[in-house]
Amino acid sequence: MTVSDYDRVRRLWLNTEGMSIKDADSRDSIAHYLARNPGLSFVAECQHDIAGAILVGTDGRRGYVQHLAVSPYYRKQNLGRRLLEHVIEALAKMGVSKTHLFVLNDNANAQQFYQHLDWFPRDEVRMYSFNSSSNDNV
Repeated sequence: MTVSDYDRVRRLWLNTEGMSIKDADSRDSIAHYLARNPGLSFVAECQHDIAGAILVGTDGRRGYVQHLAVSPYYRKQNLGRRLLEHVIEALAKMGVSKTHLFVLNDNANAQQFYQHLDWFPRDEVRMYSFNSSSNDNV
């Protein structure tokens, strides 16, 4: 994925049920994220359409899937699985063997998808956030 893919990927994100897109997903923020995490985010194209996209980063110790989306037209073709496998392989080459992701509590479809691929929920931890800006949508 490159920043030139941004407009088409953002459209996919906005049209994906259960996905939370915030101001932190702006073009500038994504450009910075991609530059900081080269070779870890990918798009899948089919006939010049974005069929799927995955946005991933690392802190050098763990991988973090920020967004994974597959267009409804291309679902049930293992595209999401292949994007995840590609990312896990790229992270493994960097020495990162554990990857985390966040799924909204009410997004049952995404939860089922990940559990089907042997990802497991972590109920022993609770996520906390701190917002240093006045913008509640970051």
